[in-house]
Amino acid sequence: MSHKSPAELRSEAQAALAEFRGLEKIRARDRLALPQQEMPAQDPIVRAGNMHEVTHGYFEEQARVEAERCLQCKNAPCVEGCPVRIDIPRFIGHIAEGDYAASLSVIREASLLPSICGRVCPQENQCQEYCTVGKSLKDIFKSVSIGRLERFAADRGAAIDASGATPLKGSVSRTVPEVKPATGKKVAVVGSGPAGITVAADVRREGHEVTIFEAFHKPGGVMVYGIPEFRLPKKIVEDELHTLEEMGVEIHTNFLVGRTRKLKDLIEKDGYDAVFIGTGAGLPRFMHIDGENFVGVFSANEFLTRSNLMKAYDRDRSDTPMPIPERVAVFGGGNVAMDAARTAIRIGSKKVSIIYRRSRVEMPARAEEVGHAEEEGVEFLLLKSPTRILGDENQTVIGIEVLDYELGEPDDSGRRRPVPIPGSESVIDLDTVIVAIGNDSNPLITRTTPELKANKWGNILTDEFGKTSMDKVYAGGDIVLGAATVILAMGEGRKAAASINRMLRGEADPVTEA
Repeated sequence: MSHKSPAELRSEAQAALAEFRGLEKIRARDRLALPQQEMPAQDPIVRAGNMHEVTHGYFEEQARVEAERCLQCKNAPCVEGCPVRIDIPRFIGHIAEGDYAASLSVIREASLLPSICGRVCPQENQCQEYCTVGKSLKDIFKSVSIGRLERFAADRGAAIDASGATPLKGSVSRTVPEVKPATGKKVAVVGSGPAGITVAADVRREGHEVTIFEAFHKPGGVMVYGIPEFRLPKKIVEDELHTLEEMGVEIHTNFLVGRTRKLKDLIEKDGYDAVFIGTGAGLPRFMHIDGENFVGVFSANEFLTRSNLMKAYDRDRSDTPMPIPERVAVFGGGNVAMDAARTAIRIGSKKVSIIYRRSRVEMPARAEEVGHAEEEGVEFLLLKSPTRILGDENQTVIGIEVLDYELGEPDDSGRRRPVPIPGSESVIDLDTVIVAIGNDSNPLITRTTPELKANKWGNILTDEFGKTSMDKVYAGGDIVLGAATVILAMGEGRKAAASINRMLRGEADPVTEA
């Protein structure tokens, strides 16, 4: 990755914009010739020592150039790739015109979380994968930077709110969504992650009373406990939750449905007319190898929750600081593995290694996150997998044994299957292991509610509208999909909310083709 200074990036964008606007007639090829705008970011050496957000967001000039790259396709293939179906060409068109209030208003028609999705969603595998610009240039990584433009519109709106100023055109951008007159109906939302937030907003808009029940002491779900501050500042999540509260949604924390209150009791005793379950996938997976119970072995969930939710990285002020590991191995190749490795770097670890049994091409993490991790000093030990964790006489981690792999034929996922190389074992000295190989669905509600059907992995079974096997009970997000993304969870929440609203109006779900 190149790292031009902010001044250079802004100057180049100004020049490109001036030249583009000087054209007598703008053709599609002129838009394709515009350079994709690089995201301004902290210097890697500097950011590896702090928890501040890595990227700064586009300058206004950059956003205008990037927006002009959009071809405004009539068939809008990018919208098909968006789980919540934001009208992408329309919001980008408003940015090109300088009407940032209108741009954010378009996004908010479909999404309550643009500041969040613009930062953490894998747009390259969703809307940007379908972008005509990327296909025309034969490189999806050169598609219009839809996610960065979404973040720009949202951040611009937040800046306007803070200053009290008005944008270049239109009205002030951040408004509390309108709520219809009270219906007398009550809806409980279990979990305050992206699916729960989406359902709460869409149901509350219709005038129904909404209460969110959150097990932790802070709402926000995975966006608060799972995603590090340097990727998603918690103030942004707090602002989005504040919008819900301004709409009249009540949020109860330290409330564990299944223990504090049974699911059936919410309906039968507390009078809720519908319940949505969005408790996520919070049960960490382990490899079931020798030594996983040693001191110094963490699940990525525990490690990141300690850092993100309990501020363990702030050793001088945290009530629950973590010991600083010197040599760390992170098992896994997804975004959570990158988050754990980059957090370890920031809390002072001297050496951090990612252990992954395939090559970098097969790594499921976002390319941007892998690149950022590499720049910050994370070592990648590819085509290796741990066979056992080594400990001393006190059962404290002192190292791991790994086996080398080579790639064979593709498996069911389409990725080349890792094949072990017999006799290739070697030992790596270290003191901390973080297991980041995935999560399963939280089992508490299904175990305490026998009427709720789930599959063998513990995911709640629903129909296409989010209805579960229990009357008046809906579910969505990771508890249904397994570990997924923020935007996919929002898409599931949106479908379930629409079905809940129809049910509360006495209407049936639409009939779809088999």
